[in-house]
Amino acid sequence: MRETGVRYWPYDPRLRFELPIVQPSEATGLSVPTDGDGNTTMRLVGRVELPEPIGATLDVWWLRQYAGGLFVPLRDGTAGTESYGGGRYLLDTAKGADLGGDDNALVVDLNFLYHPSCRYNAQWQCPLAPPGNTISAPIRAGERL
Repeated sequence: MRETGVRYWPYDPRLRFELPIVQPSEATGLSVPTDGDGNTTMRLVGRVELPEPIGATLDVWWLRQYAGGLFVPLRDGTAGTESYGGGRYLLDTAKGADLGGDDNALVVDLNFLYHPSCRYNAQWQCPLAPPGNTISAPIRAGERL
């Protein structure tokens, strides 16, 4: 068991999936507020459907600024009590958080959910999870408070 550093829930192999990316019916852009005064612009590239026990759909975004790349923020039922209130990041390929996949599918491992930089330092501006990435189910995997 870890004595110092970031706290994690125990790894659960049932929370790792290779999921098809369902293409959006129309092009959608979004400007997401960060935790400060800024905004981050994104383009919807598709959705992934998390199977039970989560049973939710998450939007997969392409960051139009910053370093670009796929981005999947997530605010789940643990936010604000057991994990950072603004949510956690599931995938941010601009930061190297990419477990694989191709143009049609993503490897999604909820055990790698992590708190954004702004959780540790208010000088960082973090895009928070938009409505399509907010679910009520608690995901007790990845980083925790």
